[in-house]
Amino acid sequence: QVQLVESGGGLVQAGGSLRLSCAASGRTFSSTAMGWFRQAPEKEREFAAAISLSGASTYYADSVKGRFTISRDNAKNTVYLQMNSLKPEDTAVYYCAAKNHIGSYYRVGAYGDWGQGTQVTVSS
Repeated sequence: QVQLVESGGGLVQAGGSLRLSCAASGRTFSSTAMGWFRQAPEKEREFAAAISLSGASTYYADSVKGRFTISRDNAKNTVYLQMNSLKPEDTAVYYCAAKNHIGSYYRVGAYGDWGQGTQVTVSS
């Protein structure tokens, strides 16, 4: 299994930017696709972005496409989520997850290991 720790969340004004980091431990990181999910208060966890093993392929929810960029640095065992043009509706706890199960990149069930989450709050 891989241990994941998110960081970089905080309070930002609408239109601003944040960069989330997810530090991973474990020898399997470079062989595991990764994703970012988010959960707003009283809402279900939803997919935001994902990235393939090598980083060659990326996947985005329509709600964040064009504003968020997922990337990974396997040498640093870290996955990132660059968030630009933030909107109040982006406010949520953001979770990093390892896709170590067979299934859709867009579904929570395909991810077996999760970080503790980092809060992102976007003010209007």
